[in-house]
Amino acid sequence: MAKMDRRILKTQEALKKAVIELMTEKNFDDITIQDLADRANVNRGTIYLHYQDKYDLLDKLIEAHLNELGEMNEWACEMDWKDALVPYFEFFEKNYLFYSTMLASKEAPSSFRTRLLASFMEGFKGEIDRESGRNTGLIDDVMLQYAGTAYVGVIEWWIKNGMPYSAKEMAKQVGVLLGRSL
Repeated sequence: MAKMDRRILKTQEALKKAVIELMTEKNFDDITIQDLADRANVNRGTIYLHYQDKYDLLDKLIEAHLNELGEMNEWACEMDWKDALVPYFEFFEKNYLFYSTMLASKEAPSSFRTRLLASFMEGFKGEIDRESGRNTGLIDDVMLQYAGTAYVGVIEWWIKNGMPYSAKEMAKQVGVLLGRSL
C-alpha cells in the first residue's frame, strides 16, 4: 500500500481540526467553506480536493473515530472489563475536543450519538454472561440497550464535567458496572 503524501495528511488534519473548533463556536449549518479554509489556513479549492463539502468532511471525521473505536473492540473483548476500558477512556481523553463537541454540543449531528451507541452495543454482544445463570430470563436486546446507553451516558457525563476522574479510574468504575450489567 502506497504511503499518503504528508502534505495531504497535514491538510486533512488541519481541516478536521478546523471543523471541530468551529463547531464549538457556531452552529454547524452556519459554518461556511470559507470559514473552514480560513481556520485551516488553506484555499477554498483545497477543501474540494479532499472533500465534497463540509458534510463529507464531518462524516469522514466521524467515520475515522468510529473505525478507531471498532479496531479497539477487536482486541478489547479478550481482556477483563477494567483493563479493556482503559484504552477507551484514554482515547476519549486524547480526543477531548472531538468528543466534547460531538457529545456535549446541541449543534452536533444526533446521528453521531446513535452511531456511537450502536458501535458499543455491537461490541457488547459477545460479552453477555449466559453461563452463570444470573441473566436468565433477560432479553439480549434489552441488556445491550441498557449497557450501551449507560456507557455512552457515563462518557458524556465525564466529558461534560471536564473529566473529573482519570481515565484509569473511569475504566475501573465503569468496568465494574458493565461487568454487573452483562
